[in-house]
Amino acid sequence: MLMIDMQLNIQFFAVLRERAGRSEVMLSDLPQGLTMGDLKCRVLQQYPDLGDLADVCGVVGTEYVKDDRVLAEGESIAFLPPVSGGQPDYEKGVFLLQEGAIDSHGMEEPLVQGDCGGLVMFRGLTRSSSRGRSDVLSLQYEVFEPMAGPEMARIFDECRERFGEHARGPLRMLCVHSGGVVKVGETSVVVAVATPHRDTAFEACRFLIDELKERLPVWKKEVYADGEAWVEGCEHAH
Repeated sequence: MLMIDMQLNIQFFAVLRERAGRSEVMLSDLPQGLTMGDLKCRVLQQYPDLGDLADVCGVVGTEYVKDDRVLAEGESIAFLPPVSGGQPDYEKGVFLLQEGAIDSHGMEEPLVQGDCGGLVMFRGLTRSSSRGRSDVLSLQYEVFEPMAGPEMARIFDECRERFGEHARGPLRMLCVHSGGVVKVGETSVVVAVATPHRDTAFEACRFLIDELKERLPVWKKEVYADGEAWVEGCEHAH
């Protein structure tokens, strides 16, 4: 069977972006069967100023993956600098920004542990009707990234303060939000909460999405066949 070399685009964030001097890089002529660990080695060869990548989190789409994860042509790759010792801490809350539509398949799995009795996930979808129009084709999101992460961290903190005692155990939280274009029927935001008891999971998930939509610096533009229009204010109901 003919083995075709791959091409992968890698995005850098925070301190990694500064060390590399760019936000992304495209690598070509990569062999089939390449793992995340192999990719780190190849990137480091070209950008040695990145330093040791052993504790850097590799992300495929919106999923943290281990270094033995085999990569495929066309997958969206990101390198994230260490957070909370290099491992995502879902009890503090994990917030991710993604360009374009979100594939939520399996992203709730890291929240589910043996003490989990309830998992609630909310997905916000682009709909074709809005504000008296029924011809919406897509939404275009703009995110003020320097503020989005810290504000979401404050929302996570408030959620723990409000519901942590009622959870009677770990309260694990995840939020993923899109930037860029999201078409009708596609997912633009995901909020997931896992707790030992279902009532708390429902309440905490509702709190997170409501606060996110009220406070996160995210704006959206509705795109129609005959034009486009910004929705006033920050994030609004879908």
